[in-house]
Amino acid sequence: MSNDNTGVRANVETSAGTIVLEFLPDIAPKHVANFIKLAEDGYYDGIKFHRTIPGFMIQGGCPNTKDDSKSHLWGTGGPGWTVEAEFNDVHHERGILSAARSQDPNSAGSQFFLVHGDAGFLDGQYTVYGRMVSGDEALDAIANAPCKP
Repeated sequence: MSNDNTGVRANVETSAGTIVLEFLPDIAPKHVANFIKLAEDGYYDGIKFHRTIPGFMIQGGCPNTKDDSKSHLWGTGGPGWTVEAEFNDVHHERGILSAARSQDPNSAGSQFFLVHGDAGFLDGQYTVYGRMVSGDEALDAIANAPCKP
């Protein structure tokens, strides 16, 4: 994490390259604080992107992805708490960081997704809390990579 004049950022190191995220604490302070806490605690270390849909999004943040023998549980794990929704007016376009959740709007925990294409149909229904400032090649590579079922 780094803090500079442009805001708080995170470097997400992947096998496809580095994705740099800039957070939006003015519109989603609880989600930003949650992501930073988890990252600083090492929670995200070794986690895989377990759901990829080219032209839509890549999803990660499930702790079960650290263990390939738990692939049947990928997408179901979390930190043991949830974060209340912080809906805002940011459009879900390429590079937007948003909170993944179940049908309950207040069920976000550790899982997140990065938008690969345009996903305006998610606007106002999922909490946007950051944006990608670099890492287009990594985003494309991950979005187009096969995932385990």
